[in-house]
Amino acid sequence: MVDEPIRRFGVPNIVCIDSRPMKAHCLFRRPKGGPFMSRVFGEMRQIAFVVRDLEKALDYWTRTMGVGPFFMMRDVVPDNYRYRGRPSPPPRISLALGFSGEFQVEIIQQHDDQPSAYRDYLAAGHEGFQHVSSWMTRAEYDRAVPELVRSGLSVAHEGAIPGSGIRFIYFATDSVPGGPLYEISEAKEPSIYPMMMKIRDLARVWDGHDPIRDFATLMR
Repeated sequence: MVDEPIRRFGVPNIVCIDSRPMKAHCLFRRPKGGPFMSRVFGEMRQIAFVVRDLEKALDYWTRTMGVGPFFMMRDVVPDNYRYRGRPSPPPRISLALGFSGEFQVEIIQQHDDQPSAYRDYLAAGHEGFQHVSSWMTRAEYDRAVPELVRSGLSVAHEGAIPGSGIRFIYFATDSVPGGPLYEISEAKEPSIYPMMMKIRDLARVWDGHDPIRDFATLMR
């Protein structure tokens, strides 16, 4: 392997052995002393759950699991939405974001029946853990996503958070029972990353009070 040419994709720590399939050999190398990563997608920053009743799920996470506070975004309709590679009417969702240590917990409920990876997950009889996510800057996203698509990975859905333009894409990596989808988002962009870190910092000192809060309060 060491004698084969190595091609860089322009995203920090991504390399690929040219003569091998990228899906199997695209590597995010772990920086010395840094966090462990997916070799294909980078460092996992989030674990996400799709549920039918968001309020009930949040009660469970805050009371039983002791994780919080969660910050809510209600009735979100993504911009520039595509389902399975084609333009599609976007779903209307509500979501909540919290942290446990350095790991973000996201809980999502879809309110309609528009095509989406969330709808598909529930229609298949599932509820709960659906995807993990890696975070990138916009420049990293622009370089990595086309390469991953060209490698043969299928896209479940993609879009952007309205108002912010923060993009996300879900890859259909759920090819085995229990296998999650893999999301990449632009959550490291300066317009949103400080708010993510604020949620993390608030979780570190949370005393159990005011467990569900509005995401807009992070902008104050």
